[in-house]
Formats: sequence, C-alpha cells, structure tokens
Amino acid sequence: MIVMGIESSCDETGVGIVRWRDSGVCELLADEVASSVDEHARYGGVVPEVASRAHLEAMVPTMRRALAAADIDRPDAVAVTIGPGLAGALLVGVAAAKAYAAAWDVPFYAVNHLGGHVAVDTLEHGPMPSCVALLVSGGHTHLLHVDDLSRPIAELGTTVDDAAGEAFDKVARLLGLGYPGGPALDDAAREGDPTAIAFPRGMTGPRDARYDFSFSGVKTAVARFVEARQRAGDPIPVADIAASFQESVADVLTMKAVRAATDVNVDTVVLGGGATANSRIRSLIESRCAQQGLTLRIPKPRLCT
Repeated sequence: MIVMGIESSCDETGVGIVRWRDSGVCELLADEVASSVDEHARYGGVVPEVASRAHLEAMVPTMRRALAAADIDRPDAVAVTIGPGLAGALLVGVAAAKAYAAAWDVPFYAVNHLGGHVAVDTLEHGPMPSCVALLVSGGHTHLLHVDDLSRPIAELGTTVDDAAGEAFDKVARLLGLGYPGGPALDDAAREGDPTAIAFPRGMTGPRDARYDFSFSGVKTAVARFVEARQRAGDPIPVADIAASFQESVADVLTMKAVRAATDVNVDTVVLGGGATANSRIRSLIESRCAQQGLTLRIPKPRLCT
C-alpha cells in the first residue's frame, strides 16, 4: 500500500510518500519539503498568516515533486496532519488532502502530527517496540508511553508553559542570534562553557510533577542575567549563556525521559521532533541511556523536523 502524507502545521509544507509492505516494513519513497523560514526571519518568528499563504503557494508544486520522486501517478491513500498546529496553516493541508483523495477516489486519513513524530522512527529503525518517546519541538514538549502504534498513545507528561523549542527561539532572539533560534543557539553554545552560569532546572523539585516540564523560568533567568550585565555595562558572554541555557534544558529533558523509561519498565527510548536535532540533547540522552542500559532510537535529523 502506498500512502501520501501532507504536513502543513507550521512554516514548512511537507509531502511524503511511503510504501507499507505486508511484512510491516515501511519504505520512504519521497520526502519533499518547501520552507517559508526566510519569510518569517524578518519578523523574528512564525507569522500565521504568512505561513498559510506560503502553504497555498507551495502545496501543489511540492506534491508534484513528491509524486515524481516516487515515480507514481497516484497513491492508494492520502493522510494529512489535522493538528496540533496553526489553524490557518492546517486548513490549507486538510483542504488539499481532501481534494486529492476525492479526485483519486482513495481513502482519506486524518493524523495527529505528534504521533507522526513517533512513527517516523520506523522508517529508519523498523517496527517499534514498547517505548518511552520524548518529543521536543518549537510548539510541543511531550513525554509519551508507546505500547503499540496501532493503539492510543499514553501521555506521561508535557510542558506546563513554554515548549523547549520555543524557549530556544526566545533566548536566541534575546542574544541576537537570529531566527530560527534553535540551530543558531546550538552553534553559539559550542564555543561556550555549559557550567559558566547556574541557570535553574524547572520542575525538578520533590513536589513537582514527575514527568512534566517548565521552561519559562530558565528563559526568564537568562533575560534577567542579560539585563543585569547591560545595566552594569559589562559585556554579554553570548557563548557561555547559550551553552549554560542549553545544558539546563537538555539536562531536564533527558533526565525525565530516562526516569520515565525506568518507571514504566521499557528498555527503549525514542527521540523525535525538530528540537531533537540539538547536539547537546542528543549527546546527553545517548550517554544517559547507555548508563542505564537503555536502547536509544533517534531518526536522522531530516526525519525529525
């Protein structure tokens, strides 16, 4: 069975085509993306109306490129992200998917794109065992218990305020690193000392929810640190701030993911979502999983975004 998937939840128009075999193996035939990140950069973040218009312009050309890359005329089914995401952007993708499904007379499937972040790992590593999945992106931070992809996924924890990726973008903007902030902050952190500044670790106290996250506190701590340096007329140590902030976020994310895997008695951790391309999150969870004897599955960065 060949399925075409459409993604338009934020600032990128994505069309992927996969072949599901009877053995349960999924093969990626095409993966085409059109990004409007340059259009949003001038505003320092994603503008919903700009994103929606960009999806309208990119949808048909991206779909045609995907069909050509897969060397097919039509799929056997069409799937589309119905949420979560920007309402206007989602509407563009849903309308296109319904139109294609009707024109080709094939089934239409609505998909939660957070589940897609988990399932995409099977393209690289094969069928998924029972696991804990850590999803980290610009709009979402979730800790999930996945028993079987064909069954409902249990949410263990989520952020109570800012998503981790959102905090990365806001701190990067504060430091003048530009947009998108995640990659820029990661690059700056490579030149800094992660122990230079003791930024707080949110939701890690004994009375805090065991699997929930909070990143507004560390974001505010960075802002106050920068303001204090500016008032004193001192230089801003951008690299050290970036490295110390990144260490705080990565520490909490990876600590809670490994804790959850131990608590629910699974031996596999899956990492997904765009912010998991961050080098420190990846390296820290690799070492912590190795210490606990856990198998870590991380899709290649292109499949995470």
